[in-house]
Parts: sequence; C-alpha cells; structure tokens
Amino acid sequence: MFRLFLAAAPAALLAFSSASAEPVAYEFDRSHTVVSASWDHQGYSRQSLQFTDYDGTLDLDLETPANSTVDITFNLISGLWAGAGQDAFIGHLNSGDFFDTALTPTARFVGTGFEAENGETGVMTGDLTMNGQTHPVSLDVTLNNSGETRDGRSKLGFTATGMLVRSQWDMGYAVPYVSDEIELFISTEMAVPAPAE
Repeated sequence: MFRLFLAAAPAALLAFSSASAEPVAYEFDRSHTVVSASWDHQGYSRQSLQFTDYDGTLDLDLETPANSTVDITFNLISGLWAGAGQDAFIGHLNSGDFFDTALTPTARFVGTGFEAENGETGVMTGDLTMNGQTHPVSLDVTLNNSGETRDGRSKLGFTATGMLVRSQWDMGYAVPYVSDEIELFISTEMAVPAPAE
C-alpha cells in the first residue's frame, strides 16, 4: 500500500534523478512492503494488524514535489491480517464496532502536502477516510535507499511512521482498556513499472 511515501523526500530524489521534469509513476514491490498498525492491549501486550490489499497512484514530480499525486485505497474486507487463527478477531474488526465494512468496505489515503527536512527525511500529510469519516494524518518518512532494479528501472525504499486516534473515526470500542492511539508503520520498496510487452 504505499507508493505514497516517495514525495516526502524530494531533495534526495532530485539528487537521484534530476533530469525528470514530469511526474513519474512508481509501483509497490508487494513482496517487500509491510503496512501495519499496532496498539496497546490492556497494558499486557502490544498487538498488530497488517493491511495486505491495497492499490492506488503515486505520480512523483522530482523537480516540483507539489505536483506529485498520492491516492491509495485499501480493501478492508479482504485485506486485514492479524496472524493465523484470528478469524473471529478479523470478523470483529469488520463489524460496526470498528471498520463497519458492510457500509464502508474501503479506506482511502490522499496526500495533501510534502515537506523535506534534509533530503533523507520529511513529513507527508494527507486525508485518511475510513468508517465514513475523513481526518488528517501525518507520516514521518525516511528514504532508506535509492538505486536500480536488475533491469535498470529506478528503485526506492522508504520507511514511514505515524499515529492516529481511532475514536476520531468513530472506532472507539473498548477505549481506554485498548489504546485509542494507533501506531502506523510502513516499510516499502517501489520501482518504476516495467515497460508493457
């Protein structure tokens, strides 16, 4: 799920490929991408959930990052994973206590701003819509590496972290026994798509 982190480190990307003047599309390497959320469970443990079914658009303008487009949609019905044997928990997450996927089967993140701090770290802001509510979210982004795929396409690796308060999206079930604060973690590799054959 996250081509969206590219634009948060525009100075590093400019150094990597300053010749580009138009937005360039990237796609996720899904075998090397993790999108997860974690929370405190009654002070006993820290639990986590992965989002596995996602798609969207990242068109990155390396010279003018404000022209970049980030728009990612998550399929919640088929894309929630909490580990083996967690069917009952996933069913609860899909219920009206949380995502209410019968009415709102997807979540969507749309980038609204990009600020680079030193060429390797930055902040991406955007609007997150889920459970019928839209609120802003900020992600701290780090460029891990830049290079090329084996066949010469541009490749980038990013890590992003952030926090949201789930009750803002009307998902306050069991607060404060289960933490209202949800920590977000994304680590992704992405590349320019291969040419169509």
